Amino acid sequence: MTRSGSQSRVARRWTVIASGLLLLALGLVVIYTGPSAFYSPVALVVVAAIGLAALLFQVRFRRDLPIHSPLWLNVLGIVCAMVSLFADHLRMTSRMLELVAFAAVVCFGISGSLILRALRRRVRTPQPTETE
Repeated sequence: MTRSGSQSRVARRWTVIASGLLLLALGLVVIYTGPSAFYSPVALVVVAAIGLAALLFQVRFRRDLPIHSPLWLNVLGIVCAMVSLFADHLRMTSRMLELVAFAAVVCFGISGSLILRALRRRVRTPQPTETE
């Protein structure tokens, strides 16, 4: 086996481990959360953040993809998520909490869609072969 083949196997192993951990996190959120809590904006932020983390791990562990998520958008999403988590301590109204949580989900959604769009474009672009 070549060196690049063993590196590919190791990278694939870490991708599978990261995917398993993300599924575990999502499973724990679903199992230990009551049905009424999914109407909460904070639960929506958590699920969106787990989805974005899955995409970012996918891009991180696949070294052949020169795709990057916009850092400022992810930071803005994380800041909005943290503000929504500490809404009680910040004495925010429920309307403001919903607005900040929605802003976090929108930031995560836009970032994720940009990554997926770049992945789709990369797949459609024909790769040059060694004989060309």
